[in-house]
Amino acid sequence: MKRIAPSSIYYWVALLLLAGFLLWANKSKDGLTARADATASSAVLLRQVGSIELPGPKGKRFDYLTIDSSRRLLFSTHLGAGLLYAIDLKTNKVVKTFDGLPGIEGVELAPDVNKAYTSNWLEDKIGVIDVEQMKLIKKIPTESKPDGIAYAAPFHKIYVSDEWGKAEAVVDVKKDEIITTLRFGSETGNPRYDPASRRVYVNLQDKNVIADIDPATDKEVAEYPVGKCRGNHGMALDSEHRLAFLSCEENDLMTVFRLDTHEPIAYFPQAKGGDVIAFDPGLKRIYVACYDGAISIFQEDDPTHFRKLGDVPVQKKVHSLAIDLSNHRVYVPEQEENGAPAAKIIIFDAVAPPK
Repeated sequence: MKRIAPSSIYYWVALLLLAGFLLWANKSKDGLTARADATASSAVLLRQVGSIELPGPKGKRFDYLTIDSSRRLLFSTHLGAGLLYAIDLKTNKVVKTFDGLPGIEGVELAPDVNKAYTSNWLEDKIGVIDVEQMKLIKKIPTESKPDGIAYAAPFHKIYVSDEWGKAEAVVDVKKDEIITTLRFGSETGNPRYDPASRRVYVNLQDKNVIADIDPATDKEVAEYPVGKCRGNHGMALDSEHRLAFLSCEENDLMTVFRLDTHEPIAYFPQAKGGDVIAFDPGLKRIYVACYDGAISIFQEDDPTHFRKLGDVPVQKKVHSLAIDLSNHRVYVPEQEENGAPAAKIIIFDAVAPPK
């Protein structure tokens, strides 16, 4: 056999080593790309599909929204402008602007009497709107800083949290009169009516408890501590599974609270400045609008298992949202865009994360 020179051996070994390195590097690059693509894909939880320009002044604070599913109308409060917009969801056009609602924060529908109710902070009054005539028909004086509103339909009563008044005003929607005011040793956060238990739950955000109110008597039945949650202001319900979801303002937690056993069962970090929280029962998703510029999104896998999906970046000062349960679209008001004043509502489609 012909003897091969040592220099030739070194040459071929070097070539083999180089080829092996290049193959490894290419595979590693592909792997990194695949992981990066997967990470990017998993972060796409909301996709913007449109926007609605609003006629009010730009740069002014917004607050709560609600959807009239029968009329396909979105009602959006413009707190800083004292305006309420009615938006046709079929055309994404503003069909009515209600003025004369200084500091409007909350809006809630009473469909059986064809009315909407507003909480007007800067005049400490509750506005009554006839949604058939699309007309403001009355204002009801109340305690200091009316904020969140809930409707207990079987009892024909609206519950309005007078936040600074540390009270809950109860309005008879047939008479449009306050029939009683419940008082607490705490500022009142968001109230919710639970059709399963036929109770009204109110966040008492200074005491870190939930008040349980029986609307048959309008008496407080009990108060339930919310564990590590501090400053429980926002609330959404999964009535079917006996759950409340709380946005905890002081320590940036989303807390899952069992309504049947009256105890918190899970905590998750949310983006800073969490305010309005909403639940989509079709997708089993929880959304929290956060003032620092994010929507924190969580998944209810089943009534005892939950997980955080991510924080979706949005504009700064966003702190409210509403969900159209018919198509899972999310509506988010913006008062600024990239630092410039704005007055618009951004429309997002929900995107399922990869499995």
